[in-house]
Amino acid sequence: MAHSKTTLLLIVVILCGVLGAGSAFAAFTLEDERKVGREFYEKIEKSNALVKEKRVQVYITELGNSILSHSNKAPFDFRFSVYKDSAINAFATPGGYVYVSRGLIALAEDEAQLASVMAHEIAHVNARHIARIIEKSTKVNVAALAAILAGAFLGGGSDLAVGAMAFSLAAATTLNLQYSREHEEEADRLGLSYLISTGYDGQGSVEMLRMMRRYEYYSSTVPSYFKTHPGTDDRIRYLDGMLQTVYRKQQGKDNLSKRFDRIRIEMALSRPDAQTNYAYFRDRVRKNPASLDDRLGLAVSLDRTGRVAEAMEIFHKLLQEAPNDEDILRETGIVYVKAGRTQEAIEPLRKALQLDLDDRETLLYLGRAYGTMENYEAAVDLYRRLENDPPQEADILYNMAMAYGRTGRTGDYHYFYGLFLKKQNRKDNALYHLEEAKKLLGRDPEKSRRIQKAIDSLKKGQDAPDSPPSNSAKR
Repeated sequence: MAHSKTTLLLIVVILCGVLGAGSAFAAFTLEDERKVGREFYEKIEKSNALVKEKRVQVYITELGNSILSHSNKAPFDFRFSVYKDSAINAFATPGGYVYVSRGLIALAEDEAQLASVMAHEIAHVNARHIARIIEKSTKVNVAALAAILAGAFLGGGSDLAVGAMAFSLAAATTLNLQYSREHEEEADRLGLSYLISTGYDGQGSVEMLRMMRRYEYYSSTVPSYFKTHPGTDDRIRYLDGMLQTVYRKQQGKDNLSKRFDRIRIEMALSRPDAQTNYAYFRDRVRKNPASLDDRLGLAVSLDRTGRVAEAMEIFHKLLQEAPNDEDILRETGIVYVKAGRTQEAIEPLRKALQLDLDDRETLLYLGRAYGTMENYEAAVDLYRRLENDPPQEADILYNMAMAYGRTGRTGDYHYFYGLFLKKQNRKDNALYHLEEAKKLLGRDPEKSRRIQKAIDSLKKGQDAPDSPPSNSAKR
């Protein structure tokens, strides 16, 4: 991401200011953990580094809570998040915050493998390993800790880590945040018990570590996950030994939900290189031509490489096999909209919306289709559901502005057209439209707040997002 360096530097600087620079820790209390974890989460969320798609967030939260329910839960309100990074990584910060990169999800071959990583991180939190490391240092203060967390957990190979690592070099001499062998053994032991108790095949933990090792071998890049988890070969042997002795009679499943493959596909497709994505799904379909999920990924990647006719052919076959599949319906409708075949897009998008009334991509593309057909009232009815979290894509903001304008909602027209111009860096004209929107919509406190925020960022010469962006409709 282009804003990676600025993002993490900002996180570290703000954390240092919020948490204070004065006190050294003798004991890192539960409340200290909650405070550090909460502040880190809030800042990384505001920096737009987290994946916001509802279906992804619901999935990772349900998976995390399922594992958590089979653990000796620490007294924290756990939160599970996916962050926008192609690096293979996962980490837990103090206070019950567990983060998984989209790159790691794309790498996992089944849900048991992903769950094994999350179980391991949950175990680190439950055992309070970070607190133990901090308590052993009499020199580190909270300000230094914030820098160390940002640099150490995100890893040197991460899209998000470069700025944070540079900032934390001085602090890194004060505290080595790498987990000890004892910490790893405890987290592996606890994590494996969580994984198997939840119902997964414990072999997934060994398979995931071995797969990361293969990735390291073929790419000459050490996965970021290894940066804070030393002794991987020893861990593989230890886990394998546990499976052959303590858990040798336990049989679990590779997948407990039906959503893993779709989430994996979504994370793989979020990578920016369309040709790489096409090659990835082409190879998967060759190995398993009957896979509905991988053929869906192939169809989307074909469309994104400009091979629209081939994509549509696959979508037609997928709809014949699964006519009520929400993802297939949505993606088929999107391809039709992009190809200018608007009338044909309406039916699959309507069906997709019936299956998920809050899906952002479906709302945006169905609204766009209605607008193209000059059914502006229908378009506005859909766009209004997104007003509290407006999209960041310039073309969609333009379509929204036109729909509001054509239906006589002049204040909303000025607001969304102002946001569109802001994205175009046409700041003077953007400011005019936002000021007009404020005059017309000023009685609505929430709209007034959002408009003023956009105005303030323009006056400061910034082009900061007015709300957390979505990956929706980034096609």
